[in-house]
Amino acid sequence: MKIKLDRVISIATLTVSVAALVLVLGKPQPVAPPLPPAVMAANAQSYQKKIEQLEQPKSPGQSTEVRLNAQEVNAAIAQAAGALSGASGSSTGSSGNGRDLRRDVTGDLGAGEPDIKDYRVNFEGDVAKGQFLTRVAGKDMWVTLEGHLSSKDGYATLEPTKIKVGDLEIPVSLVNDHLQKRLMEQRERLKLPESVSGIRVENGEIVLSK
Repeated sequence: MKIKLDRVISIATLTVSVAALVLVLGKPQPVAPPLPPAVMAANAQSYQKKIEQLEQPKSPGQSTEVRLNAQEVNAAIAQAAGALSGASGSSTGSSGNGRDLRRDVTGDLGAGEPDIKDYRVNFEGDVAKGQFLTRVAGKDMWVTLEGHLSSKDGYATLEPTKIKVGDLEIPVSLVNDHLQKRLMEQRERLKLPESVSGIRVENGEIVLSK
């Protein structure tokens, strides 16, 4: 009986392992649908116009806010990455203090940095969702991260609420400490442009304040 039980446990363990591998390597439901190039270009222009509003001088005591939807942010990322025609060298790829938007999103991609092949974002309620395709152990994997975006002392912060690798959800408590440590190591990449004093997600849009 013990031999049979051990065999059942072994088979069950193997089944769970295979199922987990399938989930990890699977392609999850995209957080944002792809858009036609013409729509992407229009959204990239809209993004740039709104960013320029923040860079305009303001009177003492005056506050300025701009709201960006997911389509505008995704278009700006695509243009900064050169995925839109004529995007190379575009001002949309830089924020007011000269930092490159694609570098802010994907990192410098140097030694030890993940090779991010695709990236998209979305906003629902007060939650920001990011999804990217990267290569891990020779396999392409989709990583999905959801959380609350805010700012502190001039830097963007993120409190994750859900993390998935492929279709496999990872308990936030298992990785949050490592994630926060990693964010602190990359803190300068989270520094907000001089034209932005605050950032948050509200009613399905990202809100930048000056």
